Amino acid sequence: MSRRIIDYLVITFKGIAMGAADVVPGVSGGTIAFISGIYEELIESIDKVNLGFFKVWKKEGFLTAWKSINGSFLFALFLGIAISILSLAKIIKWLLHNEPIILWSFFFGLVLASIIYIAKQISKWSLKVILAIIPISILSYYITLAEPFASPDSPYYLLFCGFIAIIAMILPGVSGAFILLILGAYQTAIDTINNLRDGLLQGDMTLFKEAFLNFILLAVGAVIGLKVFSKALNWMFKHQKNLTLAILTGFMVGSLNKIWPWKEILKTRINSKGEEVTLLDRSILPTSYEGDNQLVIAIVFIVIGFATILILERLGKNKTTV
Repeated sequence: MSRRIIDYLVITFKGIAMGAADVVPGVSGGTIAFISGIYEELIESIDKVNLGFFKVWKKEGFLTAWKSINGSFLFALFLGIAISILSLAKIIKWLLHNEPIILWSFFFGLVLASIIYIAKQISKWSLKVILAIIPISILSYYITLAEPFASPDSPYYLLFCGFIAIIAMILPGVSGAFILLILGAYQTAIDTINNLRDGLLQGDMTLFKEAFLNFILLAVGAVIGLKVFSKALNWMFKHQKNLTLAILTGFMVGSLNKIWPWKEILKTRINSKGEEVTLLDRSILPTSYEGDNQLVIAIVFIVIGFATILILERLGKNKTTV
C-alpha cells in the first residue's frame, strides 16, 4: 500500500503508544495495536521477516527486499516504541523506588480493567471456555507465589525472559512488562534501559557495556520467541479465539496477586551491584502494612488505571486503519 510521510508519522505515534503500554505491566502493546487498527498488518509483517530477506536483497536489491517485509511500516512503528520505552523507563524507575504503592495501584487498575476488556472479546461462553479460565487462574496465582527459579542477573535467565515476554507483541491481552514482572525481571529490564541511555549520554562505557549486554540478551531472546510463537499464536487467535482469550483472562485474573499494592517482604537477595532487593514477598491487607498505607490515594490511582483502559476501549470503537 502507498503511504505518505504523514501516514508514517501516525504509525510512529501508534508505536509510542505501544511502547508506553509495554513499559507498564497491565496494558499490552498488542492490545494497543489491536484497537488502533494495525494488528493484522503487524503480525503479517513480522511473519515476513526471515532469511528470505537477504535472498531478495542479493537478487533484486535492498529496496525490493525492504518492501517485501513492509520495512518502512516496521521501522516507523518500532522507532515509536523505542522512543517511548527510553523516555518512560526513567520515570518508572523513580516511582518504583519512591512511590511503589501509587505505582502498583495504577498498574492494578490497568490489569483489572484489561481482564474485563479481554473477557468481553469472548463471543461465545461455553463449558470449555469456563473450564479454561478456572485452572489457568489458579495456576497463575500459584506462579505469583513461587520464588523465582533463577536470578534476573543470570544471562541465561534474561534470554528466557526476553523469549517469553515477546508474546505480548504478538497477541493482545498480556503485556511484556507484566510477564517480566511475573518472572521477577521487570526491575532488571527497567534498569537496563536506564543504564543504556545514561551510559551513552554520560560517556560511562563501563555502565553502557553492562547494560548493552543485558539488552542484547533480552533482545536475542525476544527475536527467537518472536519467530517461534508468531505463527502458533496467530493461528490460535484466528482459529481458537475464544479459548485463547479465556486462557489470557485466566492468566491475568490469577496474576492480580503479583501487582497488589501492599506487600510484606519475606526474602531478599543481593544483586550484581551489591544492592539488597526483594526476592520474595506476599500480599497483605492495607491495614497490616507497616507505615503509611496511602489507602485513599491508592484507590484513586486504581480508578485512574481502570479508567485508562475504558478510554482506550472507547477509542478502539472508533479506530481507523492507516
